[in-house]
Amino acid sequence: MNGGDANVYLADKLGEPDVAELCEAASLAILDGGGFGWLEPPPRQTLEAYWRGVMLVPERELFIARLNGVICGSAQLVAPPKNNEAQRHSAALQHSFVAPWARGHGLARQLTRAVELRARKRRFRILNLDVRETQQRAIRLYSELGYDHWATHPYYAFVRGQWTPGLFFYKNLLETDPPPAEPPTE
Repeated sequence: MNGGDANVYLADKLGEPDVAELCEAASLAILDGGGFGWLEPPPRQTLEAYWRGVMLVPERELFIARLNGVICGSAQLVAPPKNNEAQRHSAALQHSFVAPWARGHGLARQLTRAVELRARKRRFRILNLDVRETQQRAIRLYSELGYDHWATHPYYAFVRGQWTPGLFFYKNLLETDPPPAEPPTE
């Protein structure tokens, strides 16, 4: 199901309306089982501080997804700290989500591709990510996009009284073709 005005971009700043929309979208994603390690949405001021803080960390770049002008998701490209020379070749895709109301428009794919393109531009060779085993749509997407599953951690997360495994993926950006400049039309 595509349609609507869907776009993804690298944020260079966040205004108050942006922070409010990010908080709302993140809360909905958390309630749906896929948000940043939180099991329940934290207090609003905590979420607001989180989003403002993301913009202050030099190693983090925030990508925003909008549907019909409203922020509905995001993802982060996280570079290693400057003192980690041994892993300066790799970055991580973290905290990727799309609010339930905005799914089905290809935004998760667009977010992932935008992070990949930025990682390539910054000359990272490897892009790492991890996800709970329960997030089957995300796992399917990452597999479709050429990410290799390299490990499963059986005690990755403790959710509602039970251990939930986590899956770890990587993509070698040197051995895979970059995505086309324009997303395919469906």
